[in-house]
Amino acid sequence: MQLDISFIMTAFLEILQALPLTLAITFVPLVIGFGIGIGIALIRLYEVRYIHRVAGFYVSFLRGTPLILHIYIVYLGIPMIFDRLSAHFGWGMNSSSIPLIIFIFIAFSLNAGAYMSEIIRSGILAVNKGEIEAAYSIGMTTRQAMWRIVLPQALLISLPNLCNMFIGLLHGSSLAFSISLLEINGKASIVASTNWKFVESYIAAAIIYWGLTLIAEQITGLLEKRLRTFAKGGVA
Repeated sequence: MQLDISFIMTAFLEILQALPLTLAITFVPLVIGFGIGIGIALIRLYEVRYIHRVAGFYVSFLRGTPLILHIYIVYLGIPMIFDRLSAHFGWGMNSSSIPLIIFIFIAFSLNAGAYMSEIIRSGILAVNKGEIEAAYSIGMTTRQAMWRIVLPQALLISLPNLCNMFIGLLHGSSLAFSISLLEINGKASIVASTNWKFVESYIAAAIIYWGLTLIAEQITGLLEKRLRTFAKGGVA
C-alpha cells in the first residue's frame, strides 16, 4: 500500500465543500453558549436565590459528561417531548420536520455554555476588586460596574481560553456525523469509502482542521495584542 499524494489534494477540495456546515456548527453554538455562559457565571457569582443551585447542577452535569451523550440525549429526547406536546396541543406537526442541525446547535450550545460560564467566572474573579470599588465611588450601580468595568477586563483575561473553546467546538463538530450531518469529518468518511483511500482522505481533513486552528490562534493573538494596547491607553 502506497500513499497517493495527488489524491490528498483531490480529497482536500471535495472535503472543503463541508466547510460552511462545520463553521456553522462551530460559530452558532459559540455565540449562543457565550450568552448562556455570561448568564450562568453571573447567577453563580451573585448566588441568585434558588436559581444558582440549578445553574451549579447544569455546569457540573454538562462538564462531567461527554459531548456525544449530549448530542444523543438532545437528538432522541427533544423529538419525544415535541411529539407529545404537538399531539396534546394539536399543532399538526411532528419531530421529523425539525432539521437535524437544530439538535446539534442545541447540544453544542448547552455544552459550550457550561464551559464558558467557568471561563467567564474565573475571568471576573481575576479582576481586581479595587476596580469595582472605584466604580461604586463615582456613583455606578452594580450592573453598570459589571458591564462597563468588570466584564470587558474579564473577557480580555479570558480571551485565550475562549479561543480554546472555539477550537474545542471546531474539533467537536466532527461528532455531528453521528446523526448523519456531513461536516468535514463526515465528508472525509464519504470520500474515503467511495475511493477506498482512507489515509489520504483523513490527512486532507486533518490539514483543514489544522489550518482553521492556526487561523483562530492568529486572530486571537492579534485581538489580544490590540486589546491590551487599548487597555493601557495606547493606540489600538
